[in-house]
Amino acid sequence: METDYLTVKAAGKHELESKKSRFIADLGRVTTEAEAQAFLNDVIAREPKATHHCWAYVLGDHDYIQRESDNGEPSGTAGVPILTVLQRNHLRNTIAVVTRYFGGIKLGAGGLIRAYSNATSTGIEAVGVVKRVQQRAVQITVNYPHYDQLTHYLEENHLIVLQTLYTQVVQITIGVDLAAVEATTQALTDLLNDRLDIKLGDVAYHEVPVEIHASSRDDA
Repeated sequence: METDYLTVKAAGKHELESKKSRFIADLGRVTTEAEAQAFLNDVIAREPKATHHCWAYVLGDHDYIQRESDNGEPSGTAGVPILTVLQRNHLRNTIAVVTRYFGGIKLGAGGLIRAYSNATSTGIEAVGVVKRVQQRAVQITVNYPHYDQLTHYLEENHLIVLQTLYTQVVQITIGVDLAAVEATTQALTDLLNDRLDIKLGDVAYHEVPVEIHASSRDDA
């Protein structure tokens, strides 16, 4: 079973124009097909006069559910390009709906493919991407003289701080990738010569920002 995956940072939209046609890309997170349908319905309700609402989504471990629709555009010119962009960006549990308002100029098959691809790509860039990483919470308790040394180590090793509590001691909770828990706790113990208390907490998904490069767009 796969655990870590990429998805959009949050629901959002972005618009571009091609030969007077407007293309509005709505991106969102979904984990079931029912949620995907509800997201699509919300977009349709918001844009009831649009010419087309084309869409694609990718769900589940190993991306085992993948659906797309041209919604009346020529076959293969909308749904597949949208889905291809989601696949190329390795997004999971993500839906993209591209709403088109026809501007009176026909784009042709190639033009439609480029427009729907670019609308999806720029939409992804606009809303941002995160990596959802399954991590275990590790609670570290230290006395104040060791606080700076500990935080310096956490920063140097890019460990995510989930919570810090300041009382008579300092209690820092960090998120650690499952495969690295044992090594990390041992490294912290060695760093502070065992002058700390470590407790392992629950496993949960935490989010790490991911940079999206312009090269991921399809400008062909």
